[in-house]
Amino acid sequence: MSPLVLAYLVAGLILLFVGAEALVRGASRLALGLGVKPLIVGLTIVALGTSSPETAISLQAALSGRGDMAVGNALGSNIANILLVLGLCAMIAPLHVSRQLIRLDVPVLLGTGALTYLLARNGQLGRAEGVVLLLGLVVYTAFLVVAAWRENHTAREPSDASSAKAPRRVRQLVLILIGLGLLIGGSKLLIEGAAELARAFGLSELVIGLTVVAVGTSLPELATSALAVWRGERDIAVGNAIGSCVYNLTLVLGSAALASPAGLSISPNALAFDFPVMLSVFAACLPIFFSGYRINRWEGLLFFAYYLAYCLYLVLFAVGLGALDLFRHAMTWYVLPLTAVTLTVIFLRAWRRRH
Repeated sequence: MSPLVLAYLVAGLILLFVGAEALVRGASRLALGLGVKPLIVGLTIVALGTSSPETAISLQAALSGRGDMAVGNALGSNIANILLVLGLCAMIAPLHVSRQLIRLDVPVLLGTGALTYLLARNGQLGRAEGVVLLLGLVVYTAFLVVAAWRENHTAREPSDASSAKAPRRVRQLVLILIGLGLLIGGSKLLIEGAAELARAFGLSELVIGLTVVAVGTSLPELATSALAVWRGERDIAVGNAIGSCVYNLTLVLGSAALASPAGLSISPNALAFDFPVMLSVFAACLPIFFSGYRINRWEGLLFFAYYLAYCLYLVLFAVGLGALDLFRHAMTWYVLPLTAVTLTVIFLRAWRRRH
């Protein structure tokens, strides 16, 4: 490892930590000052901000004709947001899950993922599909903003008290912007260093996009959510991960498809493997979230183990090792069915307790 790559990695980690601290502090204080639930702030301001690295990288990849990296970045980041980010955060402390997430946001996430998959089935996301995804972004964000406005309007303060708090809200917004800037800068440095290491191993652009770039651009979500859990702001942590997944499909892929002159070409491997994995991960959220409205430590460990297995599969596939067939057989016939049975039992027990 060269000294420059090491410097990138260390500096990136420092910027990520400081940026996450500023973002969580500013977002939690803003939610308290506005009378808005931290979950709404996590689903909108924090999620949109932490998705900005994915947006920038996918746009750059699309404009330079590297559609595989743009698509791999979005899909890989979504898989990382659920399995890696929520998994590690739940291992730190069990995560409370709001009823709104189960009734609205996770179904919206599943629907958005299924819609994106259907639009990409012909092997390309063109400008028309990009417009559809961006319209979905507008509708979802507008709904959350209206819900927040109604909640704030119900508990509105007197005008003099509200005006007295205006300077504080400006400072909180500035703190959020500073945190986002540091997160973006830190993630960029980490991506540069990690990408150099990946290229040295001869990994393809799709695999780099699904692993190195996806994890790198998910580091803002990971740093922000982990620090939010540590500070007791667990609604922000869960809302950030779910909201970022919605924005990755609508904003990131939609804007990249709209900006690409020839549209985004979708790899057959992405259609056959990565899209189904992403949708399966989204679907797995419902029974886990529904069981006690929380993500327990063992469930977080399960998420994290699956993410390691997913990355291992990609690496084995990329380098063409003979162990790939054995690994695929074990996952298909033993691990996945056992997990499906476990999730079904968890869901049925939770459903019976409520009925």
